[in-house]
Amino acid sequence: MEERSLRVYADKTFFTRLTNTITKMLIPTKIGINGMLISMKRNNVLKTYEAVVENEKLGAIDKKDLLQKKYEDTFSLYLEAIDKHIMDSIYKKVKNDTASTFEKDALAKYYEVIHIKETEYLEYKYRKQKYLLELDYETIKELDKPKLMQRYKPFYLTKMDSLYKGLLKHFSIKLADTLTYQNREEIYAKIFQILEEYISVILPLKIESENNDFYQQIVEEYEKFETYSVGKLDQNEGIEKRMVLLAISRKLFTHSLPLIVAEQCYIQLLKEVRSLIVDTRVVKKKEKAYSLLIRLIEDYNVKLLSTKIYWDKPAKRGEYKEFWKKYQEIEKKKEQNKEEYQKQKEILFVRGDLKEVYQNENKYYKIIQFYKNKLVELGAMKELKNECKSTGTYIGRKALCRK
Repeated sequence: MEERSLRVYADKTFFTRLTNTITKMLIPTKIGINGMLISMKRNNVLKTYEAVVENEKLGAIDKKDLLQKKYEDTFSLYLEAIDKHIMDSIYKKVKNDTASTFEKDALAKYYEVIHIKETEYLEYKYRKQKYLLELDYETIKELDKPKLMQRYKPFYLTKMDSLYKGLLKHFSIKLADTLTYQNREEIYAKIFQILEEYISVILPLKIESENNDFYQQIVEEYEKFETYSVGKLDQNEGIEKRMVLLAISRKLFTHSLPLIVAEQCYIQLLKEVRSLIVDTRVVKKKEKAYSLLIRLIEDYNVKLLSTKIYWDKPAKRGEYKEFWKKYQEIEKKKEQNKEEYQKQKEILFVRGDLKEVYQNENKYYKIIQFYKNKLVELGAMKELKNECKSTGTYIGRKALCRK
């Protein structure tokens, strides 16, 4: 061709299309090699998960360990494929400013998880697995493949359930350590955050998928929680929301969030409400906080302490038995006279909490005074005026002397 000085005119459009196609296959993208690998690994893990579930139904013990090991291996490879996709594809897209909003958010959340690896490895392990599963779940939703989603959802819910429980157990163990006040506050915040995430994201899917009596019992509490998921919450509403979270957790996470940890969470909320009452100067807000306190004390006593079996101090158990007996007697009057019922209940709760805060009188002197004023209003305590009256005439002190 050169010898004959021939000119070759190439079809530029054709070669451009061909180059773009090859580039898509060679450079990992969401629809390229990584996407294919994730799809393969996902199918493998779903097959082994289904085999484990089927084996459990049959009750075959001889295959149990082998299948479980295979399931764990395929699950690890599946997560590695998603992790590789983030670093090879999403990272490059964000760097080249070609990423979608979803991909940018995904990478930001990925680094939020990664940064705790050196300091909190166990938390990092649970959070990373949870994050990678969430990412692929959202990808499947985008693909809009109902059959794949129907197959994937049982696996996804089972794994997410175990990961959330693992995180709650981890934080529960950390609370048993000697922590500073600030570190303890951080752990409480993380527990409430995990509970809120689970109840917001996972619980609705479980209620939808596992339509049984157990989850139907939680629906009412869940609907209460939903009312706090819209709009900006003030401090009072924030405490109310966490109170609902704890109430649901007593049914969902009996073992992952042990009673002793749930009790500490309730005590933490009681401290916050007491502070809210004494720090609020607006009368309406103070009364709103007081109303919340009464409901919180009732929740704490009925939903938690009434289920408590082991008590560190026998005297405390005796006190609670006495309290419970009085509470049940008041409950009988509920239908007869609601106003009197509410009054007697408030007196019982305020007296009980007054006894608790008296143990640290210097710290709680403001709330102690508030409680006393409330008991006076309710007619359960008399106010003695600070005055003194004297009768007769003062004649002075006679000096005694010995002859």
